[in-house]
Amino acid sequence: MTPESMRDGGSSSGSEPPPSGGAQRPARPTRRGLLLGVGLAGLGGALAGCSTAAVPYDANEAGVVPGADEGAMPTSGGMSSPGSGMSAPGAMAATSAPSAPAPASATPTKSAKLTGTVLGAASEIPVGGGKIYTAAKVVVTQPSRGQYRGFSAVCTHVGCIMSEVANGTIDCPCHGGQFKITTGAVVAGPPPSPLPKKQIKVVNGMVVLL
Repeated sequence: MTPESMRDGGSSSGSEPPPSGGAQRPARPTRRGLLLGVGLAGLGGALAGCSTAAVPYDANEAGVVPGADEGAMPTSGGMSSPGSGMSAPGAMAATSAPSAPAPASATPTKSAKLTGTVLGAASEIPVGGGKIYTAAKVVVTQPSRGQYRGFSAVCTHVGCIMSEVANGTIDCPCHGGQFKITTGAVVAGPPPSPLPKKQIKVVNGMVVLL
């Protein structure tokens, strides 16, 4: 045999003839492909096992800080649970809203209107004496400090108006009649009866005839 025939025969005998119909066999997985698949699967499992929770810097592999409560689980970023006491925005606004002022329980009552005739200032009446108000026909005396008495200034004899208050008596200018500044009783003269009393009151330093 010639070298060419031997080369042809060797090459033809070492290779498998293609299958009938021209169909090719499916490619077999190579060793490199198998190793790559196993590596990717392992990486995926490792990533799936990683926790996204924040772990303290000095925590061990289990995520627990040495010396801390072993039953406490590490929390992530200080997130608050729904039941951790955080108030809803509406509740916070409700508690911080100022309360409306309570209505006044009662309107202030007006002071009673004082009825009467103002005669003059109480300071004008001397202690142990008195003052005659001719227009009102009233005489007001102050026998002792702070005690005021009111009497009619018309004499009970013939109706003359009193002229002065002196020496503890109220004097009539007509017939010499005199009356006590404390009670209005007759002291001297022809008057048959004491001077009638008048109701007076001192209000805000003023003498008022009621």
